[in-house]
Amino acid sequence: MASRGGGDLDVVGIGNALVDVLSHASEEFVQSQEVVKGTMQLVDEPRARALYEAMGPAIEVSGGSAANTMVGVASFGGRAHYVGKVRDDQLGEVFAHDLRATGVGYTTPAAVSGPSTGRCLILITPDAQRTMHTFLGASVHLGPRDVDAALIGRAKYLYLEGYLFDPPAAQEAFRVAADIAHAAGRKVSLTLSDPFCVTRHRAAFLDLVEGHVDVLFANEAEICALYQVSDFDAALQRVRGHCEVAALTRSERGSVVVSGDEVHVVDAHPVDVVVDTTGAGDLYAAGFLFGLSRGLDLATCARLGSRAAAEVISHVGARPTSPLAQLVG
Repeated sequence: MASRGGGDLDVVGIGNALVDVLSHASEEFVQSQEVVKGTMQLVDEPRARALYEAMGPAIEVSGGSAANTMVGVASFGGRAHYVGKVRDDQLGEVFAHDLRATGVGYTTPAAVSGPSTGRCLILITPDAQRTMHTFLGASVHLGPRDVDAALIGRAKYLYLEGYLFDPPAAQEAFRVAADIAHAAGRKVSLTLSDPFCVTRHRAAFLDLVEGHVDVLFANEAEICALYQVSDFDAALQRVRGHCEVAALTRSERGSVVVSGDEVHVVDAHPVDVVVDTTGAGDLYAAGFLFGLSRGLDLATCARLGSRAAAEVISHVGARPTSPLAQLVG
């Protein structure tokens, strides 16, 4: 699975640049918001503002799914760069500072007009599930012009975030970036991100997976939504022929990795107490991509992903609190 050529970067990620606002909430409060628990819902700025005012004490940290994955790659000791759009406002400065402080490269110019920096309001219930309300803000203005061909060509792996698929300009940016990566002899990876996101854009996702993606990340609900089946094994058989590698996560049941005739079933890494599942899939992808960038076998990549996911669900927040490099070996 090693990509052709060198490249001074391991992974370049493209996604929605968001500031995460995390707060513990009761089951009753989540139900009162009339959303499906454990999913992500897009909201406008007035709704985001109203929910923020109703939430309890919160922790604010720069986030966004692909950005969290790039932080994970860097924490493993990998070389990561991120592409995502913020506004030239206070939250935009927080996002850029937080990301660069983790060792991830970030050079996307901030927008000087339009909506404010995006944010994701995350309600964490006592069962550690997270329910997300996302105001995309400035991130929707990421387009093909923000795709730096030289940057994409430097990375062994390009990582695309499914959440970014809602704006049409972002879909075009994905295809442009994927074409650049393949022309440079690199590999393209994609995470499906959310079953509702998959349902909204199923045809476009299928086209991307079948024609542009080498490594696919998805959880059980997402891969079943993509192929419109209720059975995980049926989805597994469908995806097998559509991309080079599919890494499919199943929460406490671990993950299944398929590549041609290869199938690897890897247990979830044990965790003493599950505190917050935010970022579990993001960090699984980080460990897996780091392993691929080092030429490790698929089962080892999955184990690194499971260990990284276990670290991040043991505390509040979607980014590691201790260096993931210590998990290698």
